[in-house]
Amino acid sequence: MRLLVLDTIHGGGVIAASLAAQGHQVDAVDVYRGEDGIPAEVARERQYDLLIAPVHLDPAHPLLHHHRCPAITHHQAVRWILGDRVPHPFIEVTGAQGKTTTATALASVMEGPGILHTSTGTYQYPERTRLFQSSITPASEIAAAEAALAIGGWLIAEVSLGVTGAGDLAVLTSGNDYRCAAGARSAIDEKIRSIAAAPAVVVPHEVQTGHRHQVSVDQVATISKDECRFAYLDEVGRFRNPLLLLPAYQTPLALATTAALILGQDPSRLEGFEPLAGRMKISNRGTTLIVDNANSGVSRSTTREAVDLARRLNPEKPVTLVIGEEAHAVCEGFPPEGIRATIRETGPATVVLVGETARAIQSGLPEGRVGVAETLDGAMPMAEKLTPQGGSIVLAVKMWR
Repeated sequence: MRLLVLDTIHGGGVIAASLAAQGHQVDAVDVYRGEDGIPAEVARERQYDLLIAPVHLDPAHPLLHHHRCPAITHHQAVRWILGDRVPHPFIEVTGAQGKTTTATALASVMEGPGILHTSTGTYQYPERTRLFQSSITPASEIAAAEAALAIGGWLIAEVSLGVTGAGDLAVLTSGNDYRCAAGARSAIDEKIRSIAAAPAVVVPHEVQTGHRHQVSVDQVATISKDECRFAYLDEVGRFRNPLLLLPAYQTPLALATTAALILGQDPSRLEGFEPLAGRMKISNRGTTLIVDNANSGVSRSTTREAVDLARRLNPEKPVTLVIGEEAHAVCEGFPPEGIRATIRETGPATVVLVGETARAIQSGLPEGRVGVAETLDGAMPMAEKLTPQGGSIVLAVKMWR
């Protein structure tokens, strides 16, 4: 077949190379920079049997309208590329928030060898050896699947904006929505649409996908304080973990519990699960309390939770909020209005703004209580200097971590 793949930056180059290796004639276009592949003008003059475009691409893009051939998404293309060469079990995890925590928690209870692919890196279990770092675009699942097949193990893969449906189970971590594809599409609609191709799906409470094999966490797991009780078919049990006291961990651990039971694994092993770096991890630097919630899923709600946690652990002490966007996500960023609203809602004593997006609101904040940095690493010394002895620092920077 003669194929046209759009967006070489976000996995399209990998998809094009994989399809070419399978014997297809493939052209690729860098729709954002115009640097890789062939020029859009050349692609416009050629004829194709199939067009492959990511769901986050603006549907008004000229190449999508010029060619009248059928079109599929990057997610669907990866499923086609994988074919029947997929590891088992294969679990795909998608959602606006909680993907990394859910995927890592599930990996921690899996038996035997396997591969965990997340935004923090791709790891081989049970050793937890880091193999490589790549994005969580659908195309990254190709290398992760090959790694799992090589060791005869399972695969748990974090994926952005939906799933390929090539796995045994899909997990949707959140019903939160945002606009993607230049504002023309609903991200949750795209995720639910892709989940229809999966054999079964696990979802949070009150999220409906219409999938006939949907399992909601409230059907399986009940959390009370630091305890999770679970019942699925003939399996009944419970485990305790202080992370269950944190809202940011409740849904991911309930999702991991439910998915584990469906897969025949023992979720009580989550009793020893520890917080991940950048996911409400608590530490102390001298007399300063640090709540580290800097990750790719940072939002107004997660930042409020992090500030509330700092004030609960360190009452009546001033909070320095380090907030902004170090690395822009393809679709869901942290816009200036969101950052401004978060600062207003949390009321920190001082603020360190990170990144170009955050700097856009600097003029609207009180002088002497605001610092500016390009990166989280650059912001930390500034935050420590601004924070009185015994105070708290909350890290809420959107970044790939």
